[in-house]
Amino acid sequence: MTYKTTRKVRIGNIEVGGDSRKTVQTMWKKSLDLFSGEDLEEILNLEDVGCDILRFSVPNFRTAGILAEIKRNINMPLVADIHFDYKIALECIKNGIDKIRINPGNIGDEWKVKEVLQAAADKNIPIRIGINTGSLDKTFNDISDKAEAMLKSAESEINILEKYNFTNALFSLKSSDIESTLRANREFSRRWDYPLHLGVTEAGPLTAGLVKSSIAISQMLNQGIGDTIRVSLTDKPIQEVIAGREILRACGMYANGVDIVSCPRCGRSTFDTHEFISSVYDELYRVKKNLKVAVMGCIVNGPGEASDADIGITGAGTKVVIFKHGKIYRKVDENKGREEFLKVLEEFVR
Repeated sequence: MTYKTTRKVRIGNIEVGGDSRKTVQTMWKKSLDLFSGEDLEEILNLEDVGCDILRFSVPNFRTAGILAEIKRNINMPLVADIHFDYKIALECIKNGIDKIRINPGNIGDEWKVKEVLQAAADKNIPIRIGINTGSLDKTFNDISDKAEAMLKSAESEINILEKYNFTNALFSLKSSDIESTLRANREFSRRWDYPLHLGVTEAGPLTAGLVKSSIAISQMLNQGIGDTIRVSLTDKPIQEVIAGREILRACGMYANGVDIVSCPRCGRSTFDTHEFISSVYDELYRVKKNLKVAVMGCIVNGPGEASDADIGITGAGTKVVIFKHGKIYRKVDENKGREEFLKVLEEFVR
């Protein structure tokens, strides 16, 4: 596969574009007005499970100040998502945010965009131009082809960027319609070398959103398009991060962390794989090493899958068998399975 070479952009301590690795993003789901110490712990947990970049909605100056305080306690790059008021973007830039995301359909007149560009250039802060079919500038509302409308909007914004010699930019072209998203991003990638942030906007609840996002994002990645991804779900941010990781892994673009092979369960199962996976979910996704883990329900496929894994566990009557490096390591009562499994996992991650 030939990958499109895009220009490289630095977002805080992470590079996006060029020959950089593909990154995973998510968005904070709560109002910054309600931010607490527990929320800070949740952000640290997102970083632990593989979130590279975190975006926040910043609707006013008060929340801009709260975001500045959060940034002082977080290493992960943070992004301010700005709508309607360009002065809030200027405030976030002054506070040293790592990236600004603006929507060209509602940020205002060109002179306002110019001020934001100049302020960002002075501090070497990148800007993502986020183009969504649901919030296009009224200039493009009469274009019935959604992909074409997004491309016209992108071209208009690029003309403004180039007019003011601003090159430190990324783009996203998103629709809730997969085909429109695919066509817009393919054509954008053909025409321009700005890094692309991939995603399907308003993709839906967990299952529906995963299906739509996986189909769209994986197609683009496998065609050599895209530099960073966000899986938009009506669910918790951690689900978006894990989904993003798994899409990159399935496309051969994510080497670190755990590859989980698990049994869907059937009438032969003597081991509740559903409950077990849920009980070790957080521990597994915090692992930074490249490991394969098999969680199987019975002796039909269990030993075979476990033999190919670094760590495995499978049901065997009223007991479970734990595998290590593909070989039987220990057989214990089922109620001790989790404890013994985590001990073996700890040996691998030390």
